[in-house]
Amino acid sequence: MAETYVPRRTAVLLVDPYNDFLSEGGKIWPAVASVAREVGLLDNLRAIVGSARQAGVRVVFVPHRRWEPGDYESWDHPNPTQRNVMVRHSFARDTWGGEFHPDFRPGPGEVVVREHWAQSGFANTDLNMQLKQHGITHVILVGLLANTCIESTGRFAMELGYHVTLVRDATAAFKPEMMHSAHELNGPTFAHAILTTKELLTALRGEGPEA
Repeated sequence: MAETYVPRRTAVLLVDPYNDFLSEGGKIWPAVASVAREVGLLDNLRAIVGSARQAGVRVVFVPHRRWEPGDYESWDHPNPTQRNVMVRHSFARDTWGGEFHPDFRPGPGEVVVREHWAQSGFANTDLNMQLKQHGITHVILVGLLANTCIESTGRFAMELGYHVTLVRDATAAFKPEMMHSAHELNGPTFAHAILTTKELLTALRGEGPEA
């Protein structure tokens, strides 16, 4: 049964579209490049963001905390990712790596939510408030990484009562096994739909039978 999306009730959540993740020369790009190229990540993200805007679907930017000197150093329990950030300074504020990829920058009136410190775009941010204030009931998650921030944000969205869509080839991870886990093992336990970019674009155009 095909999914349908009412544009004014739907948001694409674009998670962590930083140069460090998505651009040649980015600090984390070498770790995701193989999977990203295999699935056609960048072209698929461009297609989804462009189609969403054309269809009147809201694009919401869900960025990770941009590293600043002193971050996490006094924390009792920084997680493994945060410990890595302390070493490599991923997404450092006021650096090229901490800027959004040039193809994925907010347009006029698009929401950029407060930066998340760990993996969920909802925890300690204004994402839920922004979605509620804009009447959103359906969220489509794209960006990085499939098995961390995308999964955590999607699970949290489900708990809050949103309809959650994952997109298999509009995300990436460090290993194919992580993608398999995200979409074949874990995703079906919380996501209402797991689509390809092609299937999503068809749904955003309103083609096919209603769900």
